[in-house]
Amino acid sequence: MIAPPVHRGMVELERSAFRKVINTLAVKVPVKQVGLAKKSFAEVMMDQPRLRNIEPDPSSKETKLVLLNLDFQKAEDLPKEKLELLKQYEWDLVQHDVELNYDFWTAEQIFHAVMPEDSTDIPASFTQVGHIAHMNLREHYYPWKRLIGQVILDKNKKITTVVNKTNNIDTTFRFFKMEILAGKDDMIAQVKESGCKFKFDFSKVYWNSRLHTEHDRLVQLFKPKEYVCDVFAGVGPFALPAAKKGSIVYANDLNPSSYEYMKENIAANKITSGIFPYNMDGRAFIRQAVKDLQATSANEWKTFDHFVMNLPATAIEFLDVFRGLYYDQKDLFNANPRAKLPMIHCHCFTKSTDALQDISERVGQIMGSKPDPSKSSVHWVRNVAPKKDMYCISFPLSSDIAFATIPVSNNSSEKRKLQDTEPSPRKVPKSPRTE
Repeated sequence: MIAPPVHRGMVELERSAFRKVINTLAVKVPVKQVGLAKKSFAEVMMDQPRLRNIEPDPSSKETKLVLLNLDFQKAEDLPKEKLELLKQYEWDLVQHDVELNYDFWTAEQIFHAVMPEDSTDIPASFTQVGHIAHMNLREHYYPWKRLIGQVILDKNKKITTVVNKTNNIDTTFRFFKMEILAGKDDMIAQVKESGCKFKFDFSKVYWNSRLHTEHDRLVQLFKPKEYVCDVFAGVGPFALPAAKKGSIVYANDLNPSSYEYMKENIAANKITSGIFPYNMDGRAFIRQAVKDLQATSANEWKTFDHFVMNLPATAIEFLDVFRGLYYDQKDLFNANPRAKLPMIHCHCFTKSTDALQDISERVGQIMGSKPDPSKSSVHWVRNVAPKKDMYCISFPLSSDIAFATIPVSNNSSEKRKLQDTEPSPRKVPKSPRTE
């Protein structure tokens, strides 16, 4: 592999410093004999990524140059049978210079050339969100952050803004604080996913393109006419595709920016019915949504088929709201032989080697009893850090929990009590009636 010139310690990008001239042997052949030459010298031809092994001959338009592997620096290095072929066809062996510049090298090669030789985690990867490259640089690479941003910008033509996360996720409104490393100060991203278009301010809302597969997986579980309650909906990556396929979705996010962009995305995707956006605290929303949906049915049991709780850092803590959630609707449930309770899909993190046991125990501590293992499943979503994985546990809400009369007091911390009473933007649509 050809490497670029080394410039350890460069922190301001100098593109001209990465010019390099490679000298190689080449077989000079008539244009009409290029195919024959390629076949005859196939095993000794240049085989370098992104480099052509057939070049124009600068001395004549009648001939081409077949470049040989860099292992061969002089005629004597060639196998005897190749030298005999040169004589047989009267082809000349010449020296040829290949000039490489900054445009030739990959971002990773540039970073290897400027960073300490013992660097093992070269930061060449990023997450793309529309026109934005989102990086998560380790602190020891901060001296090179502007250079890194510019190189990423140069090497990816669809990227016009490069940003770096500067802290952990905001626990209230679920977004990262970021700094722009290179490119335009334009944080309004537009993304296509699951057949829907999404627009949002990436600096004010949470979006993770790596969750595309998980969004699709759950949406495929929802059937047309089923009722879905999306508790932490963000700008709508679960809610909009589900509504488009015919599910009836109540979607909520506490972040006012997420709520506003979700409404904008609903309109942009021409979804005119079957989706109801809210802007509330998660627990308050669950209670309100259950009441609103039940209000659409006169005297018959009606509730959600699915609750989606995609807030992996803290979603499990919100499960206490389900204890006694349907206590005042028990008679309606018992009066309907076809009545059923919802499935809960709750995302979370775990470092345990036994994910099912760890997550089930944590769910049980919050709700008062563990989910039925014969009806529960734990789906691995992705690895987020060394020895830290994201999972989704899916389980049916049990009647013991749904109709319980006493909350689990030892699991309801003062912090969570305050969270329910804390002032926050609350925008609740009128009780919707289904068509």
